[in-house]
Amino acid sequence: MLISGLYVFAQDGKNESANHNGQGVKKAAVGLGAEFNMNSRYNFAGGVVLGFDFNLSRAFAVGFTVTGSSNFSGIAVIEPAALFRWYVFGNSAGLFVQADAGAYLILEDGELTPLFLGGLRGGFRLPLGSTFFIEPYGRVGYPFVFGVGASAGIRF
Repeated sequence: MLISGLYVFAQDGKNESANHNGQGVKKAAVGLGAEFNMNSRYNFAGGVVLGFDFNLSRAFAVGFTVTGSSNFSGIAVIEPAALFRWYVFGNSAGLFVQADAGAYLILEDGELTPLFLGGLRGGFRLPLGSTFFIEPYGRVGYPFVFGVGASAGIRF
């Protein structure tokens, strides 16, 4: 009697780690992209972005990004930052607003100048199937002024 009673609560018919199609819910994502920004004293710069995020819920995610930029005439900038993302429609994709906080490391003439980085980002994560996505975005903040770019990645 005791042994058969243990199995009564083993499963309730719902698998919490699966979505409505019975597939596992993808909680994390990694992406790589390109950006056009104002990481230069007098002109624009091009950059590469690497990002990782983890969904705490369907509406909120945390993670980090690292952006490397250069104006190709002596100034390079590295931006490691923590991200705090809110999906507006609460479905781990679609329209999002993101806050970034981290460091802004300027490499110029062999010298390193560290500054604080703070910014806001808005964009749209467009799922391509259950695994891949593309993500155009724009951002504003200090000290970079603005950036626009797009990333592509995988969810796992």
